[in-house]
Amino acid sequence: QVSCVEVLEAYIERNREVNPLTNALVCDRFEEALEEARQVDKLLAEGPGDDALDEKLPFLGVPVTIKEAFALHGMPNTSGLVSRRNVIATSDAAVVSRLKQAGAIPLGVTNCSELCMWYESSNRVYGRTNNPYDLQRIVGGSSGGEGCVLAAACSVIGVGSDIGGSIRMPAFFNGVFGHKPTTGVVPNDGQFPNAQGVRTSFLCTGPMCRYAEDLEPMLRVMAGPGVRKLKLDEKVSLEKIKFLCMDHDGGSIFVSPVDKEILQMQKKVVEHLERELGIQVQRVAVHKMKYSFQIWSAMMSSSDSDGQEAQLFTDLLGDHGKPVWPLWELIKWLVGMSSHTFPAIALGLTEKLVKLNPGGNAKLVSMGKSLQAEMETLLGPDGVLLYPSHPTVAPKHHSPLCMPFNFAYTAIFNVLGLPVTQCPLGLSSEGLPLGIQLVAGAYNDHLTLAVAQYLEKAFGGWVFPGKA
Repeated sequence: QVSCVEVLEAYIERNREVNPLTNALVCDRFEEALEEARQVDKLLAEGPGDDALDEKLPFLGVPVTIKEAFALHGMPNTSGLVSRRNVIATSDAAVVSRLKQAGAIPLGVTNCSELCMWYESSNRVYGRTNNPYDLQRIVGGSSGGEGCVLAAACSVIGVGSDIGGSIRMPAFFNGVFGHKPTTGVVPNDGQFPNAQGVRTSFLCTGPMCRYAEDLEPMLRVMAGPGVRKLKLDEKVSLEKIKFLCMDHDGGSIFVSPVDKEILQMQKKVVEHLERELGIQVQRVAVHKMKYSFQIWSAMMSSSDSDGQEAQLFTDLLGDHGKPVWPLWELIKWLVGMSSHTFPAIALGLTEKLVKLNPGGNAKLVSMGKSLQAEMETLLGPDGVLLYPSHPTVAPKHHSPLCMPFNFAYTAIFNVLGLPVTQCPLGLSSEGLPLGIQLVAGAYNDHLTLAVAQYLEKAFGGWVFPGKA
């Protein structure tokens, strides 16, 4: 009905209108994208209706945006680090290359937090990204620009990565869908920083989008041959899923209590499932979830099976240059002289403290392993757990500094290696997105994706931010 060029022009126009307010797209390739759109129109005009085209190029002419931490040829790849300000990607990350081969047209790259390790997308290279539902609020991190650009209808599909909730928090705060696949299915190659040592089994690259039906085709393309590990061709019967529900983590001292409206919405989801599917949702209380932050933190800094120590965040901050001393950076930051953000400096300091308690860490790592076994048993081959995506709706700018560990609600599933889909559930009384995490056992991504599609129909999914 419309040409590819018309589609691209509409999205480019939308970006030009919205981006001055949100600052989500930090570098564009609009001219190249329009040229690629012309090629698509030419291909379609020349060839007869080719059914094989759908299979070969499932995203032909579809606009896509890419988190700036991923290499996209010709675009910056700084991860918000001032010392990398002049780094331009000379190749494509694995998933970017696969999406391009499937016909998608990249519009540009989106903002992230410094070195992708904080849940507010703000850095000294590009500045801060603002939430399209309320510009005074955060977009989450580290794939925050991506969550924002999708929510603001400036892109159709997007690429994010997640080691502590970096796909799911921005998807939640911006009211879109985000999927953290089972670990080891989608390649992480071509992003900076990439995981090393034990963290390679916690970092996941995954799809983000406005509509639930786009998650599965994106996952297929992004996973490539790895998709064989998943059961995406299995038909899911929702009535046969064993639904479990947990309202909160059990009351960790490090984490905010869950907002009343988030709990009310979760209750509505449970009531809807029970009424419409004629099933019983089982309430569970997994005691060890109370220690989510401590477990994630200890497992992130543990050695891998070969005894290789986890890479220090302060080494990453230096990016092969001079080592970064967090205490000295803090002094410089206080007088406005540091090229790093405060959260990055604070993380560097915390890392030093964690190292001081090796015995306590070992205990927490073993608690993490037993939690993993407990969750796998609980979920089994047919279970889906409903769990809050975050204890609060999108907070105001800077306020995450007061509650730095709230990301524990998403982070725990990285170290457990489980697939999770963040599903939007309309807006709160303040007009901010609500949502829920859908968690399944390893390699059962098809279950959470099916439930996400079902809940989108029932609760309306993404809400255009201009509606209010």
